Amino acid sequence: MRKILIVGATSAMAEACARLWAQRGDKLFLAARNAAQLQSVADDLKARGAAHVGTKVFDANAFDLHASLLADATVAMGGLDTVLIAHGTLSDQERAQQDVGYALQEIQTNGTSVVSLMTLAGEQLAQQGHGAIAVISSVAGDRGRQSNYVYGSAKALVSAFASGLRQRLSKRGVHVITIKPGFVDTPMTASFKKGALWAKPDQVARDISRAIDKGATVVYTPGFWRYIMLIIKHIPERIFTMLTL
Repeated sequence: MRKILIVGATSAMAEACARLWAQRGDKLFLAARNAAQLQSVADDLKARGAAHVGTKVFDANAFDLHASLLADATVAMGGLDTVLIAHGTLSDQERAQQDVGYALQEIQTNGTSVVSLMTLAGEQLAQQGHGAIAVISSVAGDRGRQSNYVYGSAKALVSAFASGLRQRLSKRGVHVITIKPGFVDTPMTASFKKGALWAKPDQVARDISRAIDKGATVVYTPGFWRYIMLIIKHIPERIFTMLTL
């Protein structure tokens, strides 16, 4: 039985993960901003068989509350061995190009707030000598593109930070898993035209759960994104600047 803290628990991918874990009887502690939605998710997970479901209304940009979130989750579940960090926003690139304040806020929400939570969770799990941190980054962080480079730069920060944290904490019994989804059909992407490259949250959740159980390192989901991004990352910069990606 795992004792799992889920930050951003009302996001489609996180909720899909939570349903899998509830069905196998894990203990869960959910953190998200929307109180009504959070309670609705918690009620559903209890009905699905979770051994425990705790909740806390939480804004990831309130950095001074990060430590207390971990403490509350640990007390509520009688321990903590897994943390899924899944909160985030889909940045408005055009607005970010004109509004520096907004751009920095998006980088904080999608980047530095994640760094803070990974740091605190990593130290707690390292002190007990075991555990796992799974953080949802994105294929957007593999290379900056004109259509979403503010969001992508925040995710690049997350991926690079997770890489270093993984190397350091692996020596102390803690696994750090970087999850890089491609296009996922969620309420956040409802206005986007869907195609063959789009995945459903349940598919991504299965990949995330499997990665945590196996102690994986970097996981592209669906898996074909690993090869797509391998190609994109190796396009020469001179050619890349002429593309309309």
